[in-house]
Amino acid sequence: MNNRSPLLPVVPPNMPQVKPNRFLRWLARCTLRLGGWKVTGTLPDVPKVVFIIAPHSSNWDGFWGMAAKIALGMQVKVLGKASLFWWPLGPLLRKLGVIPLDRSSPQGTVEQAVSLIRGSDRLWYAITPEGTRKAVQHWKAGFLKIARMADVPVLAAYFHYPEKTIGIGPLFHPTGNDVADMAAIREYYRPWQGKTRGTV
Repeated sequence: MNNRSPLLPVVPPNMPQVKPNRFLRWLARCTLRLGGWKVTGTLPDVPKVVFIIAPHSSNWDGFWGMAAKIALGMQVKVLGKASLFWWPLGPLLRKLGVIPLDRSSPQGTVEQAVSLIRGSDRLWYAITPEGTRKAVQHWKAGFLKIARMADVPVLAAYFHYPEKTIGIGPLFHPTGNDVADMAAIREYYRPWQGKTRGTV
């Protein structure tokens, strides 16, 4: 009898997915399993979200987060500095879901993200609300503004290093009251611990 908990949650049909690569997904699953990591929670069956993850306290977050993303076949998009898109790094970044941020555009970062979401049939836009690996007292509210303007929910995910878990949390629907919304989201993150710190 196998009493092991599942390594990954069920992938819903409306979640944006990359073109299947069985070898890479197998390799990512092996990486998570050998590292003792798992992804828990329920992935929502929605085509568009602003996908936040915290606490972000270590470069290892990117490693384990990328392993989980590949293992799930999940497609997420992020905005990155246009200066990073030189050959051969540019094609690789695009393949990983990074979209160049046009700083010369009259649209700011928030507006470019909103346009990206509105112009897509399916898109999970990822962002770290802390904006840095250092401990911060206040989170940036840009993710709430993006979600509100694009009329999509916020999906809260977390790292919890004591149990080697990447958790998929609830959907938060912006109310227009950023102070109250931020307080509710920060309270949700209170129990979770990153590699070097928590979120509060």
